[in-house]
Amino acid sequence: MSTARKYAAPGAPTDKVRDLRGTLEWLEAEGDLAITDTEVNPDLEIIALQKKFDGGCPMLFNNVKDKPNNRVVTNLLSDQNVINKMFGWPNNSTRTRMTADALRHPLPPVLINSDQAPVQEVVIENPKDVNDYIVPVRHTEFEPELTVGSAIRCVSGKYFENGTDLGYNRMNFRWGNVGTFQISPGSHMWQVVSRYYKEEKPIPITICFGVPPACTMMAGAGFDYVILPSGCDEIGVAGALQGAPIRLVEARTVDALTLADAEVVLEGYVNPRDRRFETAESEESGLQGRHHFHPEWSGYMGKAYKAPTFHCTAVTTRDPKTKPIIFALGVHTMDEHNIDTTVREAAIFELCERMQPGIVQDVNIPYCMTDWGGAIIQVRKQNKIEEGWQRNFLSAILSTSQGARLAIACSEDTDIYDMDEVMWCLTTRVNPHTDILNPLPGGRGQTFMPAERMTAGDREWTASNTRFEGGMGIDATVPYGYEEDFLRPQYPVDKVKPENWFGKTDIKNMQSRMHGWMHSLAKHGR
Repeated sequence: MSTARKYAAPGAPTDKVRDLRGTLEWLEAEGDLAITDTEVNPDLEIIALQKKFDGGCPMLFNNVKDKPNNRVVTNLLSDQNVINKMFGWPNNSTRTRMTADALRHPLPPVLINSDQAPVQEVVIENPKDVNDYIVPVRHTEFEPELTVGSAIRCVSGKYFENGTDLGYNRMNFRWGNVGTFQISPGSHMWQVVSRYYKEEKPIPITICFGVPPACTMMAGAGFDYVILPSGCDEIGVAGALQGAPIRLVEARTVDALTLADAEVVLEGYVNPRDRRFETAESEESGLQGRHHFHPEWSGYMGKAYKAPTFHCTAVTTRDPKTKPIIFALGVHTMDEHNIDTTVREAAIFELCERMQPGIVQDVNIPYCMTDWGGAIIQVRKQNKIEEGWQRNFLSAILSTSQGARLAIACSEDTDIYDMDEVMWCLTTRVNPHTDILNPLPGGRGQTFMPAERMTAGDREWTASNTRFEGGMGIDATVPYGYEEDFLRPQYPVDKVKPENWFGKTDIKNMQSRMHGWMHSLAKHGR
């Protein structure tokens, strides 16, 4: 039995987070939702507003230009404090441990009848234009076209070795009911397509919009495949996170399951052999990886490629009169970052626990590490025998988390959520000759960085033509037995009461000038 919700904070809204609508109702009641009825344009304005308030509370747009039957929410998971409150996680460290427990103890989904499924209130078979039912967006003026970036695939049954899979796939419906379906190399969907490619049969799946928040976070759990291997129950993990089983329903036109409590679902199949260019610009030039398209998690503009296609056989939706809600996900935002890292942090923690339990205390992937780019682990060495395990962990993280470039190990006296603190460790505790590891030279990883893209030379900038340059592990821990030589000063800040010397105005004035690490050090007396 999962304990993922056992230690949830009081008042955690288990009954509300089972679907997006209930979540938004709860957010509004908590004062954590900004709502506007002013018309907003999916072309640049939605994501621009999201970026303007990056890290802020969720935003609900009730009036979307040219989309009378849809609403849009964004910044849904942008504020980590809101996420913690949403799932009853008391703090970040507890969040990681409770999520890791959900990975170990999934809560299997339940199958319901079609007449019980909100997302099948209306069924449109053979739609002429999928874009009529969803909300593509454009992030920047560098992009030539609007894109669907928040599409969550649902793969189940024999195609996923009798497990369930959720994941994001960039889509662009340029041909009405046919759209490109971008698949990241090494991902679960890549594994599925690779397995069935030779059979020359389409792969039935469903594409879901406006799903329960726990499913949204699981969709971002890519590239953790040692902990989440093919055949695992990702929808079951989402159920454990929210404290209630996710409800599934059979698709109406293909042999697949879908999320019953979604807002909109596209039914259809992926054709890996029908590959088309993602944009008209790239199609005209006939070149992959050259033209800008849709930002990437790494903080650079993505490129347009020739991708497999998704063929839509039906759209199922909640009653259009209720204006189904589309979650518009801006890339390289705190929204996307938290989605991609919440489960990833827990998977890294679980990986280290399986190798040698009790040593890693916490895991953090800060925004500046760009989702897949790396991780920071907090290590506690209780005896001499445990010295060195931190290096094993660093090597394992870089080897199993595809795309990771940098992994840092810090001692338990380090606040790994404070990058000033981490940088201090790097400059005072690292021997560059012995504490920097490069376990993956010439290995395979995600090649989104400019330096790696340049390895393609004059060839197309594709995964097959670029070379992964490996990852770097840095041991910034205090060697066991030398703790006294690395003793941090402890100033008696708790023994003085500033109000005995200064008035409230002076205290407020002085505190207002303290920023970043200075504030943290003063708080802890270091």
